[in-house]
Amino acid sequence: MKDAGCDREIIIEICRLYTDGQIQDAVKVLRRHRCNLMEQLHESQSKVDCLDFLIRKIEKSQK
Repeated sequence: MKDAGCDREIIIEICRLYTDGQIQDAVKVLRRHRCNLMEQLHESQSKVDCLDFLIRKIEKSQK
């Protein structure tokens, strides 16, 4: 879970839920974490797209 970017609190919560037999709740926590990571990924991709645009624009202006 650590390799997947889960912090200590999330790991503890998932382990507790799993140990208590609340498997579906543990999966929900994992899915929520995945959703947060995907949002971060999309935000980063948007920033990269903006940088790519600026790079192209600057390179075109030098020609």
